[in-house]
Order: sequence, then structure tokens, then C-alpha cells
Amino acid sequence: MHRIDLSQLTTEARNPRTQELDALSTLDLVTAMNDEDRRVADAVRDELPRIAAAIDAIAARMHKGGRLIYCGAGTSGRLGVLDAAECPPTFSSDPAQVIGLIAGGPTAILKAVEGAEDSPALAASDLLALGLTHKDIVVGIAASGRTPYVLGALQAARVVGALTVAVVCNRGSDVAAAAALPIEVVSGPEVLTGSTRLKAGTATKLVLNMLSTGAFVRLHKVYGNLMVDLQASNDKLKARAVRIVEQATQCDANTAKELLARCDAEVKAAIVVHKKQVAPHVARTLLFTHDGSVRAALAAP
Repeated sequence: MHRIDLSQLTTEARNPRTQELDALSTLDLVTAMNDEDRRVADAVRDELPRIAAAIDAIAARMHKGGRLIYCGAGTSGRLGVLDAAECPPTFSSDPAQVIGLIAGGPTAILKAVEGAEDSPALAASDLLALGLTHKDIVVGIAASGRTPYVLGALQAARVVGALTVAVVCNRGSDVAAAAALPIEVVSGPEVLTGSTRLKAGTATKLVLNMLSTGAFVRLHKVYGNLMVDLQASNDKLKARAVRIVEQATQCDANTAKELLARCDAEVKAAIVVHKKQVAPHVARTLLFTHDGSVRAALAAP
């Protein structure tokens, strides 16, 4: 495995614009941070074609039963766990459909587990425990692009024929080279030298937002810009479900509540029932025969 000297990593370089950070007023300090954060979106924009290609490949595998598995260490691992955890309430996805693995296991979410990120074998073991198959997608996340745990995950994924994606913040890294679909967001030197929870973390979060949201849009979990497959598991989400039905059908709140009651709180079915003027079982049939797409169900004869 080719090792990269830390001095060669953009994420470890000293930022010339913040070299007097400790001498700045608090307002100037946060202004400097904000100025640096503005650069992150542009760095992500440069990778949009590769992000889009990854989304299409991920969605195709998920459509056939594959799982989206994030693997990372430290901040990168925590961001993967966070993105995975947000998918079930947002898209009504099975918790096993998007999974976040972090070097060192759940303990590492709150506290660093020394040495865990240095073990490629640990990643292979974690994926083996999940029963990794060729249908799955493994996204290796590493700001540096050199984390052994992430390299081990991508290597194990290639052995079984799983799709491999890399999200890194340096060019020409080992992790990018190990993935079929590398995404290299060069977010630049950090405000605080080497603290990749800052710009690199923000860049990673933006990319993961796109990967999961884009994949689920392609899987028909969204109608317009409404998350029509949400799980209304608490009062806030129940109220959101009512608003979504209102917005999608231009009906009033009482009508939306009645529609949801008739459709066992299924937002998609409620929308189709109202707009097609059909019974709930017909709406469900239309949705089933059109792969869960509200748009396609509404367009059907």
C-alpha cells in the first residue's frame, strides 16, 4: 500500500489566510471561518459529474436489493453513521438499507477508539459480519484518502464484487485509487491546521447528503420536492405528513387528515387517492405497478 506523507496532503497544509487566527477578534475569526466555508461549495461543484454518476450507480444497485454501506473512521465515520441514521425517518427506508460503519464500532461515535482506523482487517471483519454481497455498495469516506480501515473496506468490497465509491478531500489518494467511482473534493487547507472536522467535514456532509438524497429520489421516495415516503412516527412528522398532502393536492388540512386516515397514514396513497379520485386499494395498486412512483401513478390511465 502506497503511503502518503502528511506534508503532501492538502488537508494537512497550513492555510495562509488564517495564520494569525489566535490574534483575531472573535468577529474576524468567525468571518475567516465563514469565508473558508464558502470555498467548500465550489469544491463540491467541481465534482458534481462524478457525484451524479455515483448516485445513478448506487440507485441501480439499491433497486435490485443492494445496501448502501458507509465506512469511515473518526469524523468521516461519524458523518456516515449520521447520514445512514437519517434515512429511515426521511424516506421510510429499512434501517438495514443504508448502514454506517465506523472504525471501532458504536463506541467510536462518541469517543475515539485508539488504533481502530489503522486496521484494514477490522473493516473486512465488519463487512463480513454484515454479509456483504455483490449487490451492495460500499462508500469509503476518508478526508486524507489514506485511512487503512477505509482501504480495507474497499478492498473487501472489491473481492465480492460490490460497487465501490470513495469520498476523499485530497487528490491522487490510495482510497480514491481503490474505488471504482472516486469523488475527490479538494476543500483545501483547514482554518485550524489539520482539523478535518471543519471544511473537509462540511464537504463530506454535502456529498453524503447528495448521495443518499439523490439515490432515494431515483427510487421514487420523493414527489416534486416533497418527501412522500416519510414515517410519521411522532407529532412533528404527523403534522408534516398532513402538510405534504396539502401541498401535493392543494387541499385543506382537514381533507388531508381525512385522506391520511383512509390510507393508513400512507402519504403516497393519500395523494393518489385525491388526485385520481380512486379508492385507497386502487391507489396502492397503481403505486405498486409503477414502482412506487407517485408521478407515474398519477400519469397512468
